[in-house]
Amino acid sequence: MQTELMRPDDLGIFMAADLLRSGGLVAFPTETVYGLGADVYNESAVAAIFDAKGRPVDNPLIAHVLNISGARECGEWTPLAQILASAFWPGPLTLIVQRKQHVPRIVSAGLSTIAMRAPSHPVARALIAACGFPIAAPSANRSGRPSPTTAAHVMDDLAGRIPLILDGGPCEVGLESTVVDATGMCPMVLRPGAITPQMLATVAGECQVADSVMRQLEEGEYAPSPGMRHKHYAPTARLTLVEGEDEDVKRVLMTLAKGQRDTWVLALDQELSHTEGLRFKSLGKDAGEAAHRLFYLLRQADEEGVERIFVKALSPEGVGLAVMNRLARASGFDIIHATEAYKESEGRI
Repeated sequence: MQTELMRPDDLGIFMAADLLRSGGLVAFPTETVYGLGADVYNESAVAAIFDAKGRPVDNPLIAHVLNISGARECGEWTPLAQILASAFWPGPLTLIVQRKQHVPRIVSAGLSTIAMRAPSHPVARALIAACGFPIAAPSANRSGRPSPTTAAHVMDDLAGRIPLILDGGPCEVGLESTVVDATGMCPMVLRPGAITPQMLATVAGECQVADSVMRQLEEGEYAPSPGMRHKHYAPTARLTLVEGEDEDVKRVLMTLAKGQRDTWVLALDQELSHTEGLRFKSLGKDAGEAAHRLFYLLRQADEEGVERIFVKALSPEGVGLAVMNRLARASGFDIIHATEAYKESEGRI
């Protein structure tokens, strides 16, 4: 199969919508990351998403809708979903409600619920409108790899596997959407993103964060959201998170990474940029910039043949929680607690 790259002009949108209506797959930009879409009501087309990505079938997809009216067609709408969608749609917020029976079970990996969001990216919105139906779409990458934030990333992973990529330029946010369980009275964050728990609490009165956000699920444990069960977002290089007091982190990194040409150290600008002997790569000045740059840097590391990546942990506040969630899963929860390591070594590190 030849993969065509097209501009998202009127012709590109027409061609993409025609492909989706005929049961094909199309990669398209959203404000978060690029998505790999299929007609949400076409079971064989949705199955082709899992095949193209090599995605485990127990990992649910997100239905991309144009608005609340479109969401009501797929799910049993709740008062909480109405409050949150009214405040944050269109935008990077996915809401989980009970799935309506006419939506194929494969979209939700067999669960009784469905995850839905209304993207704000103009190309995504134009495509949904042209199709006239919701688009089921995970990130447009090979399963387990860093999510794609450019059309080139999609081509790197899926060339020859899908017929069409709409090139809408770099994604604005750079991390996947926040996923919230909206089946009850209080929003529960299952996957953090640009819409933070603090923002959700402002409109809902309160917000909870699932403990699974920063831990691995146990075998057989319920996974209602994408990105919870399997190792995700991972570069080829081994990635390790390093957390602890700043000076202890620096000591550990200087021991493990100083002078290593095949090793990168990622951190915010002000934290390690003046540490000599480390191949420092900036995540940006704050968590927002880190969210935007993270997947790009992980893919760049692969392109340059980097074998080891150490990342200085960010504060899990605001968008920092989303960045830490992605890093923890990309590392397979390979985390060095630098302060404890330094104390145990009695200062030898």
